[in-house]
Amino acid sequence: MEEYDGVAILTTNLQNNMDEAFLRRLRFIVEFALPQADERRRIWQQIWPTHVPRSPNLDLDFLAERLDIPGAAIRNIALKAAYFAASDGGVVAMPHLIKAVRREYQKMGKLLMADDLGHYADLL
Repeated sequence: MEEYDGVAILTTNLQNNMDEAFLRRLRFIVEFALPQADERRRIWQQIWPTHVPRSPNLDLDFLAERLDIPGAAIRNIALKAAYFAASDGGVVAMPHLIKAVRREYQKMGKLLMADDLGHYADLL
């Protein structure tokens, strides 16, 4: 690493698992905090391409408030929900989003409790 002359950009979600000797060799470390609810709301609202049909009843405010997740997870959930919707009618609705949330939480190794989903828990 000391001999490399170029710019290298490294990313991780597991900085605490990195060796201290390795970290000392990095010139800059930039940490990105999880987005707050208002930022997550904006991500939820802007993540959808215009051609993706969505139900007018999508409760994106609820998802932004209840799910403390990074933007990449929101993107994954939106994509999964669009696939689920395409396989059974084509319009993204809350059941597709809740199913996608469950899958993303499993992938992240996080527990998704019924309380996290409030009145949408019955869609699990």
